Amino acid sequence: MELTLEAVALFALKLVHETEDGSPILRDDLVMDGYEREVFGLLVRQENLTAIQLKLNECIDQALNAVGGAETVLGRELQKLSADVQNVTDLNALQVPLTTLKDYLKDIQ
Repeated sequence: MELTLEAVALFALKLVHETEDGSPILRDDLVMDGYEREVFGLLVRQENLTAIQLKLNECIDQALNAVGGAETVLGRELQKLSADVQNVTDLNALQVPLTTLKDYLKDIQ
């Protein structure tokens, strides 16, 4: 799950920080500080769903602004998928909505 969490953060932050003529954002870039696999791994081991959701929400909020807000087609779908992740109440139920969100972010970036 840690890899999927990191990928969601990476794809969301790519929407925010990557430019067409710039170099791609990689997992070891400074912008990923605090969203690394090890950070998420610690939160998963602690079963701290609330902290995981807060970290993801930070990235998604930035990505939502990057796609033009919740009023755009991309923004509405991003907001819906993010809500599915935020509404999970058990860590074991997080994988499916998280994977769907990751796939969407990958497709639109």
